[in-house]
Amino acid sequence: MTDDLGARAPKYQRIADALRQQIKTGEYRPGDRLPSETTLLERFRDQFGTLSLPTLRQAIAVLRAEGLVESQQGIGTFIKADRRLQRRSRKRYGRARTDRQLLTSHLAHQIIFSGKGSVPEHIAAVTDFQPDDQVVIRRRLLRDKETGRPEELGASYVPASIADGTYLEKPDVVPKALFLCVEELSGQRYTHARDRWIVRPATAEESGLLELTPGAIVIHLIHTACDQNGAILEVSELVWPADRIIILDDYEIAQEPEDLRGLSDI
Repeated sequence: MTDDLGARAPKYQRIADALRQQIKTGEYRPGDRLPSETTLLERFRDQFGTLSLPTLRQAIAVLRAEGLVESQQGIGTFIKADRRLQRRSRKRYGRARTDRQLLTSHLAHQIIFSGKGSVPEHIAAVTDFQPDDQVVIRRRLLRDKETGRPEELGASYVPASIADGTYLEKPDVVPKALFLCVEELSGQRYTHARDRWIVRPATAEESGLLELTPGAIVIHLIHTACDQNGAILEVSELVWPADRIIILDDYEIAQEPEDLRGLSDI
């Protein structure tokens, strides 16, 4: 997010962003108590101007909903020790376009397979790919940099017409977000994405790679990214242990009738 966009965000969101960054950088560590509301009001009034107590409490409520803090009545608000990974799907591309880093640069990447093959049936079943389409496949395992614990199992499928014979076939971690590499190789830009979420038991392979107990529940995302003409540039699938991730989505609520295709069932 640029400074201009950040300045237009609601004040409570900017306060939440500031506190979240302080938690991320270690200024506040697990178990630490946040300063009192009076102290925080004074601090953020200097930074953001006029500020009310309800606005501050709304910001802290955002962090509580994200699982970053917990409040104990009569005692205070504390940084939680057991933090879950957070995915903000709509903001990931913009951030990576700015910092030119991997989408998950906070995790250690290991490429466990890279090469050309056919689209897996479960991917073809929910995308515009055909089962016999040739793609370059990149499978990866992501670990916590400090503990080495596996946190994410992923794979990307890039049309062979884009990636065949390129460095994407090599088992090396690319120096920036994969979508930026695909855009450069294809000459096209990612303009539309569709996410399909599934909650299910882990397969035997997933349990082994993610070091899960048999029957553990995972969250499985299939993410399809297309260019302005609707052609697939990349399909990626990601698997996380269900107890380690929070999915967040911030969006404007439509005030007028809109395209009703793909209505939600729930």
